[in-house]
Amino acid sequence: MALKILEGCINCDMCEPECPNKAIFMGEKVYEIDPDLCTECVGFYDKPTCLSVCPIDVIIKDPNRIESQETLYQKFVQLVNDNKI
Repeated sequence: MALKILEGCINCDMCEPECPNKAIFMGEKVYEIDPDLCTECVGFYDKPTCLSVCPIDVIIKDPNRIESQETLYQKFVQLVNDNKI
């Protein structure tokens, strides 16, 4: 499943540079995650780096975007093949 940043985000700028997929961007009020680009770092790291660096724990698994590890890996491969990451 893709990750999601909650509205409690303090815009500390820690997560955006850590995302290997460039899925994190500044939204209207807080950072957001493009679910079509988020692979939870599958293909790069063992666990999502944004979760590791968020100082206030406002990044969660998006319950509306449930994806298996295999699906996340397939998304990673497709993004690489499409030169999006």
